[in-house]
Amino acid sequence: MAKVEVLMPKMGESVAEATVIRWLKEVGDTVELDEPIMEIATDKVDSEIPSPVEGVLAEQCCQADDVVQVGSPVAYITTDAEEKVEKASAAPAPVKEEKPQPVAEAAPAATNGASSNGVAEVGDIPKRSDSGRFYSPLVRTIAKTEGVSIQELETIEGSGQGGRVTKSDILNYLPNRGSELQTAPQPVAAPAKAPHQGSTAHIGKVSVPLMPGDEIVEMDRMRKLIAEHMVMSKHTSPHVTSYVEADVTNIVLWRNKVKDAFLKKEGEKLTFTPIFIEALVKAIKDMPGVNVSLDGQNIIKRKSINMGMATARPDGNLIVPVIKNADQMNLLGLTKAVNDLADRARNNKLAPEEIQGGTYTITNVGTFGNVMGTPIINQPQVAIMAVGAIRKKPAVIETPSGDAIAIRHMMFLSHSYDHRIVDGALGGSFVRKVADYLENWDINRTI
Repeated sequence: MAKVEVLMPKMGESVAEATVIRWLKEVGDTVELDEPIMEIATDKVDSEIPSPVEGVLAEQCCQADDVVQVGSPVAYITTDAEEKVEKASAAPAPVKEEKPQPVAEAAPAATNGASSNGVAEVGDIPKRSDSGRFYSPLVRTIAKTEGVSIQELETIEGSGQGGRVTKSDILNYLPNRGSELQTAPQPVAAPAKAPHQGSTAHIGKVSVPLMPGDEIVEMDRMRKLIAEHMVMSKHTSPHVTSYVEADVTNIVLWRNKVKDAFLKKEGEKLTFTPIFIEALVKAIKDMPGVNVSLDGQNIIKRKSINMGMATARPDGNLIVPVIKNADQMNLLGLTKAVNDLADRARNNKLAPEEIQGGTYTITNVGTFGNVMGTPIINQPQVAIMAVGAIRKKPAVIETPSGDAIAIRHMMFLSHSYDHRIVDGALGGSFVRKVADYLENWDINRTI
């Protein structure tokens, strides 16, 4: 019998650890090749670890709610082969240990146990507290460096799985920690500083009065991550939104004419989304200034056009799968990619790398019957387009014999962009360019 070691896989450049959600197989269970044996969660996506071999689950190296570093063993599977220990796959590249980020210096605590630099001396932080709460190695390192005791850690509200304190939680807590550690009265409270550009602002709790019949429901893990990401984006980028109303009558008539033949020929449903993405890609090629990111004072010009598409999941949360190299696909390729990613997003089957690397994002608020929206930029991108509902409206059209009023299919485009790097001229011209491509659609185009 051979024993195969299953390792925690690498799930993106910035992901160094994952939390075990639950085991799908127990010790002694038979597993097939590529059959999921456990569910895991990172700060980016939930995923499954498949069995690399066919055999019997011999050992579980971690339990639910444990945080496991990338490259660490999670299980052993025995197989009918020669007696030896094998790796399930090539070991991932060594993960560089992430050092605690510098944080604002906390006010010295007026206690007898304080050190000369004003940070209280604390002992080693245990991996798991008396209350059963788990603390990752990175959180324990930051806590020890900043003089945060285990008792103080227990008071921090965690946004991770099962209330786990994440790196972001403790880093957001530290700048506001001084006032809580002071024992001597302070003459005047210092005015709060504006959040540092590019960082997540610490959001304090607002006291909300409860009324008869109210129900308290805790956010799920994904909703907490979305909330944090949205607040961070608004604090990072000064948002501006430009609007254009586009006449998409030719597109509607063309799609109605070819959609049945398209489904029969290609086996794919033709929706409006790949058509919108094709127009966006053309406009980005004309105006690549919206396909960038801002790193401090450096502009990163993206070579690839990786199109993110916001997708609603059955639980009400949003996820943004990414079509990589969308500029290299024709309409059929975009249709296949859109349908595949949307289906797997709704069924929680996306791989971590499929929601990373986007350079521009589209969100279809028209799906919910909305005529327009003001979308929030998906950091570290600098722009996002919202497409509204297509509605029949009377509109003035130009004809060889003069202007006329006709019933047309109209749609609003909303373009939100980061005003630090995208000015109104570029942001407004870009959304106009997208509308031009949509309005000039060839109604005789073949599939």
